[in-house]
Amino acid sequence: MQKRKLGNSNLEVSALGLGCMGMSHGYGPPANKQEMISLIRTAVDRGVTFFDTAEVYGPFTNEELVGEALAPVRGQVVIATKFGFGIDAQGKQVGLNSRPEHIQQVAEASLKRLKTDTLDLFYQHRVDPDVPIEDVAGAVKELIQQGKVRHFGLSEAGAKTIRRAHAVLPVTALQSEYSLWWREPEKEILPTLEELGIGFVPFSPLGKGFLTGKLPDASQLDKNDFRNTLPRFTPEARKANQAFVDLLGTVAARKHITPAQLALAWVLAQKPWMVPIPGTTKLNRLEENLGAAQVELTADDLREINGAAARLTVQGARYPEHLEKLTGR
Repeated sequence: MQKRKLGNSNLEVSALGLGCMGMSHGYGPPANKQEMISLIRTAVDRGVTFFDTAEVYGPFTNEELVGEALAPVRGQVVIATKFGFGIDAQGKQVGLNSRPEHIQQVAEASLKRLKTDTLDLFYQHRVDPDVPIEDVAGAVKELIQQGKVRHFGLSEAGAKTIRRAHAVLPVTALQSEYSLWWREPEKEILPTLEELGIGFVPFSPLGKGFLTGKLPDASQLDKNDFRNTLPRFTPEARKANQAFVDLLGTVAARKHITPAQLALAWVLAQKPWMVPIPGTTKLNRLEENLGAAQVELTADDLREINGAAARLTVQGARYPEHLEKLTGR
């Protein structure tokens, strides 16, 4: 597995990371813990060194899973986690909370769950409009001075917020959604990151599974699968958006790879400081995804994909309105 550096930082990670959220959260009932520990350790054996979690995934259970899985190889891997949501006594997510004292509390709790002395990359999960980003960056700066955090990250932040944060404390990475069917970051975010020397960690590089062409129809998704709430995943939208899967399938077949591998290779080909973090709970999908790191896309391949994609229009917003409000601030 090749390595990549996140922007101008000295944080070097595998070209593909592993998003661990879906093992505990978001796509229906949590997967079997021992199976997921085994899957994470297999990823390490295959050269993955970058693992993504957050306190709110579960809440808490995903960090515990990742901490247990990676404890034996802690020195070989980079663990990213996140703060920024309020969580009540019942373990329910309640609004945003990036107050400095809360950030300190989250860091202490995450360190315990992840069984580590240092958080390699600590992201603000969503921008909190009630707390100046300068105060957030200042709080993380203190954690870095205390040796509890190595690098500061933002998630789904807008360009102005990125600049303001970076002026207080260098931002190592921005994590936001990016794939062949969500290219909004190309307008303003990617040029900003390139200018400032900040790495980019695309989540959902497979379009929350849609771009693989293997997603079951809506009636087969678990009733608690959050994709059921997304406008882009209504039956009508999926039917219209199938054109993206067909495009990937046509090019992938010619290159003797899968649509998922092509979708990931496309992201990897955009910039050398991008590190996508596809998630999975299945060993065969892990192996398939990691195969994307070996795929070489020529300039002609990229021209063909981009040209065909430019003629397609995505149907459906990626989030319902109340969640869309939390992004791009």
